[in-house]
Amino acid sequence: MRCPGIRSLTAKPFNVFPGSEQTQCLTTTWRLSRTPRLVEFFQGTLAQITESEIENVRIFDTTLRDGEQSPRTSFSYDEKRDIAATLDEMGTHVIEAGFPVNSEAEFESVSDIAAATDTTVCGLARVVDKDVEAALDSGVELVHVFVSTSDVQLADSMHASREEAVERAVESVERVKEAGAQAMFSPMDATRTDVDFLAEILSAVDEAGVDWVNVPDTTGVATPTRFASLIREIRKHTEAQIDVHAHDDFGLATANAMAGFEAGAAQAQVSVNGIGERAGNAAFEEVVMAAESLYDVDTGIDTTRITELSRMVEEASDIPVPANKPVVGRNAFSHESGIHAAGVIENTDTFEPGVMTPDMVGAQREFVLGKHTGTHSVRKRLEESGFTPTDAEVRDITRRVKDYGAEKERVTVDVLTRFARESGVERAEEGEDEEQEEVRA
Repeated sequence: MRCPGIRSLTAKPFNVFPGSEQTQCLTTTWRLSRTPRLVEFFQGTLAQITESEIENVRIFDTTLRDGEQSPRTSFSYDEKRDIAATLDEMGTHVIEAGFPVNSEAEFESVSDIAAATDTTVCGLARVVDKDVEAALDSGVELVHVFVSTSDVQLADSMHASREEAVERAVESVERVKEAGAQAMFSPMDATRTDVDFLAEILSAVDEAGVDWVNVPDTTGVATPTRFASLIREIRKHTEAQIDVHAHDDFGLATANAMAGFEAGAAQAQVSVNGIGERAGNAAFEEVVMAAESLYDVDTGIDTTRITELSRMVEEASDIPVPANKPVVGRNAFSHESGIHAAGVIENTDTFEPGVMTPDMVGAQREFVLGKHTGTHSVRKRLEESGFTPTDAEVRDITRRVKDYGAEKERVTVDVLTRFARESGVERAEEGEDEEQEEVRA
């Protein structure tokens, strides 16, 4: 059975929440089975939580539109096609391919992506005739029209009245619907818009038949509790499905996106690595993995390609991924502290979430040697390199590793091997060496 508007999901065993073997699709109840969690997440302080606050999570990726609006970022035609193809293969529900009216090159790129992908492709348009027509002509299935609604933007950016904003919004939605495409409407700067006017314009586009209402926190000023309250209020004024778009100016974008889902939104707009205007958007990888691992919702996304996708966008955008970036940073599954490394060597669930593992996102765990390293990591790395150290040798080499790391020097495998040879540590017999190589492989 297929859910309208959502690609088929990969079946996985599932038994964490009592009675939760069914996930509610937008229009259909769809039985899923998921892989049992390696650890029971809801223990200790979370033991009172018995079911997820969220039933469905749809992902609208705007990497190619809002992501490309990052200062000093421009994707080539081939880069856009490659990113779109990967997002499509991973099961992303909607790909916002660009702003068709922006240029001929942008129009061609959006058109080609719309023709080449199986998922829903979206084009952005202002509430201006030429924008809407360009989006429709590009062949996208969903046209995303937007207009400023906050007083500051109406007066000093759009230079229009509230009445004009409502009129243009309704006309644009009606044009999209007449053409047979899906319509999404965004009241830009919704989180700084007068609530009565927000209700007015949403009611107007609702009567025009809008399919989706996007609620954008354009300047990133929302907080999770306030944003959730806004979504609940908006639900009173529209029959359309609700989509949220959070910016990260205060580091709350992902939290706001999840709060939107908790309040009844069906979809969130995200970008890979969180790139976008100013401080960026809610990050694709964070929202997907929070939904999958913390809320236990099957998004239908192939999460094992998340790291691959992140590296692809990092290279194309020329925006480095911080080492401590959640999910995809190089430190996300790395351990140096002696206490942490010792625990993880014994049982990875001790100092990792447990419900999110490296293999789930296509990454690898790493034990880093340095100033904070303990004997467990040193022994593990020596044995992986084919040595058979005594306890005394491990302690001696650990001291040398700490001293070397304290000088801000990087302790590589070559450095560790040199320390072992200088300390006279014996190597395993050739047969044992080969056996260890097979284990590592």
